[in-house]
Order: sequence, then structure tokens, then C-alpha cells
Amino acid sequence: MSGNGSVWVRCTGCGHLIYSNRFARDLRVCHECGVHAPLSAIQRVEQLLDPGWGDIDHAQPAGDPLGFADRMPYPQRLAEAREATGLNDAAIQVRGRIGGHPVVVVVMDFRFLGGSLGTSVGDLVVRAAETALAERTPLLMVTASGGARMQEGALALMQMARTSQALVALDEAGVLTVSLITDPTFGGVAASFATQADVILAEPGARMGFAGPRVIEQTLGTGLPEGFQRAPYLLEHGLIDDVVPRRRLRAVLSRLLTLGRPGTVVAMDPTPVITDPAALAEADPMRPVRAARDPGRPTTLDYAYQLCDSFKELHGDRMSADCPAVVAGIGRLAGGAVVLIGHQKGHDASELTSRNFGMATPAGYRKAARLMLLAQKLGLPVVTLIDTPGAYPGVEAEAQGQMLAIAANLRLMCSLRVPIVAVVTGEGGSGGALALGVADRVFILEHGVYSVISPEGCASILWRTPSATGQAAAALRLVPADLLRFGVVDGVIPEPPGGAHVNHPDVADAVRAAVTTCLAELATVPPDDLVRTRRRRFAGFGSQAYVEGARS
Repeated sequence: MSGNGSVWVRCTGCGHLIYSNRFARDLRVCHECGVHAPLSAIQRVEQLLDPGWGDIDHAQPAGDPLGFADRMPYPQRLAEAREATGLNDAAIQVRGRIGGHPVVVVVMDFRFLGGSLGTSVGDLVVRAAETALAERTPLLMVTASGGARMQEGALALMQMARTSQALVALDEAGVLTVSLITDPTFGGVAASFATQADVILAEPGARMGFAGPRVIEQTLGTGLPEGFQRAPYLLEHGLIDDVVPRRRLRAVLSRLLTLGRPGTVVAMDPTPVITDPAALAEADPMRPVRAARDPGRPTTLDYAYQLCDSFKELHGDRMSADCPAVVAGIGRLAGGAVVLIGHQKGHDASELTSRNFGMATPAGYRKAARLMLLAQKLGLPVVTLIDTPGAYPGVEAEAQGQMLAIAANLRLMCSLRVPIVAVVTGEGGSGGALALGVADRVFILEHGVYSVISPEGCASILWRTPSATGQAAAALRLVPADLLRFGVVDGVIPEPPGGAHVNHPDVADAVRAAVTTCLAELATVPPDDLVRTRRRRFAGFGSQAYVEGARS
């Protein structure tokens, strides 16, 4: 943004003249085009933290370890930067609160030598991490950097490893870390602490990458795609969790910081869960298949916002993509923080198509695994909602390792040291469903189904005719009564009259009651016992008792 005296400011994005008082009220965001103007480190602290934040810890003044000089000696560059910014170096640390939740904050300032990462900035990041570790307080890192500081040579390079090591200690201690990416964040900062946080948010328009666009263009001798390395591109490619406008940052950060105080899930008034197969009326097996596929049934997002007091969806596998067929995030359920993960279908043709009909790609299962590991780090229970015809059977999915992603989730869930409760809310199709289903307790809704293959697929392969779909459904024994008899599920959650698709609130209440009752029970079980019992459960499915049960 460019100033015009003290009254008007000209937007560098659209050129619009903005009254300076309004510009300040809008947090230095253009109300015409939405461009987020740069903030100094102090301005950032004032915007993010509750009033009454603590003293600012400035980075220690940098020395000149190499005796470096280009067009001017390095000490002269430092002196000019200090005079221009009022800072010792390119970052500050402060302790405060956001929405009442304590947090340790590191804020970088691009005005100081391009926010470059040198020894003093690295030292400040490490000190902030040590403070967060000692106080068991979440760490927020606000980044703005062109990369490692050239004037400090290999010593600057080593700060990437040094700061990474400091964050490892927070991982081991179960302390939440959050990054806020501002424009620009490149090089050594992007390839170290900025992207090692548990949750990565970005402001609209922020750019992030290892190599800068000019370097890439010069190396490749070609232009770059529109929006390359900007926040929406990063979100689409699964590299960040969300893009958050400045006006919403405090609210989003406050919600995330509740993870710093997980709490305990309190059991709700129990809804009767059916555990006797004889209590379930025998029916045409295709009837629950059709009911499970009804587009009016609640989706994972429907459940998320009805089960949780607050829910924040997180995105991306941190590798290549954000699969829309899997929703994952954090929320507060009956007083305790939980990680909620589930397949996402939709209520109409457009949404079903955009969500890939709930068929996850490898990125979806990797996103789920990432959130499960976050749950384990923070000691949060995991709730999974299963509703998929199966994993996506496409060429790209196979090339990206669909079988590896599913196998990795099965392995992870066998050893996850926090409680896991799974609910089949609609279709439980094959390995694509089981990849979210290795749990301590498994429930199914009254009109849900769970099977190794769809009836249509089974009829096509074994009967070699689609007319045998009904026969296949009966033979597969995929309805809740049979699943309960085999021990595949622990209980059947009743649906309201007419089915879940006609009464979302009541079925959400029933799911909440079943899940919270289980989580309250499992909260008292030591982690080693959780894992041991879960493994014993799934080891039993090949036993003679189960074979005899299947034949009866």
C-alpha cells in the first residue's frame, strides 16, 4: 500500500484510494479487492493478541561472523535495518493470549533484511520453542522471509536444522504448534519451522515456496502458472490447512488453541444402542443398501457441526493434494477436544461429483493419517465416520499409491495410542472404509451396510450378471444384524422413524450419545491397554468362533 499524506492510502492491488482510518479499522486490508497489506511485527502482535500482552523479547543483535561485504559491509546493512525498523533483527517474541488462551508468539518482520533467517533469528525461534516447552503453552509462528541470510553463510544454513530440532522437542512433549504464513515466505524458513507446525494457516495472497519464482523461471526458462505458490495454490495442493482472511484470524486461532487444553469428553444421556441381533428385524438386504445410499443422509460435515460445539476443518496431506472426499478437523465434543475424520459425499449431483461420491484418493487417506498423528501427539481421541462405496479406483490413484495409503492407515490405527471410535453412517465399502475403521469401538447406523464389495460388484464378478445383485447382497450378509452377530460392529445405533435422511438432528443426537459414552469409558484405559485390546479384537476375526458364527 502506498500512502497519500496521513489521510488517504492507495491500494497497491487495485489502486483504490482508501481513507486511512477505515484502512486501519479493516486491519490494513483493502475493502475493494481484499489485498492484505504488509504488517510490521508490532502491528501483527497488536492485531492478534488480546490486550495486555507481555514484554517483547527482541532477537539478540547479530554479529558479522564472516566479515561479509558486498556493496556495503554487513554491519552497515544491519545498522540501517535497525534504524529503519526499530528492531534488533528480523523477528520478535512475545507471550500473550488469543481469545483468552495462552500462547507464545514469534513474529517475523520482512522489512528487516527481507526477514532473512540468520543466527540471531534462529536463536530467538529456539528460545520461543523452549519457553513454550517449559510452560506447555502452544507456539504460534508468523513468518515473512526471503530465506536464509546470505551474509552469514553456512551458519545461517544451520539455523534450518537448529529450529527444526527445537520443534521436535515440542512434538515429543505434545505441545501444539501453529504457523501463519504471510507474504512472502520462502527458502530456509519455508523449508524448516514454517512448515513443520501441526497446523499451517496462510493469509490470502501469501506466497510460500522453497525456490522463489524468479529463480524457477530463470532455471526452467519458462513462465509459471497463474497463482503459482500463492495461498489458494498451496491449499489446492495440500500444503497448508486453510487460507484465513485477517479479520477471521483471531477467531480461528482461538479455536485451534483450545487443543492446548484438551479436556475430557463427558458421556451424554445414553441412547439405547442395539447389541442383540435378534432385536433387528430381518429385511430385504437391498433395502438398507438403498437407504445407506440415500443422498439425504447426513454427511460428515453435517455431523461435524451438529456433534461439535465448534469444528475447524483442516486440509491437505502436506504432500500433493487435498482430497475432497475426506473431511478432517478438530472440534469440542461434550466438553473435550476430539479429532473428527470422515468420508464426505453430498446431497445433490453437484456436491456428489465435487466430493468424488465419497471415494477417497491417496491424499484423503494421508490427510486422515496426518490428523490421527496430530491426535496422538496432543492426546486427543479420534472419531471416524465411514460412508463410502470404496476407495477411488482410478489410474491416478493407483499411480499415487492407493494401496500404500490404505495399508499405512491400517498399520497406524493398529498402534495409535489414543481412543478411536468409528461409526458407519451409510456405506462401508471395502478397504476404503476399513482404512478409517480400525477402532476400539465400531458402531453402525440402523440402515448402514458394511462389506468387502458392493452387491453390484459381487454380482458382476461371481454371478456375471447384474440381475443377481439381490442374491449377492443376501450372500454377503452386509446388514447390521449380521455384522453384529459376527462381532464386526459392537452396536447398532437406531435411526429415527423414516431413516436418518428425514431427521438429521435426532440421528446426530443418537450418534453423539453413543460416541460420548464410549469415549468417556475409553478415557480411563491406559494407552498400552488400548492398543493391546484393539489388536486382540482384530486378531480374532480369523478364529474358529468367528468362522462358525459366519456359517450359523
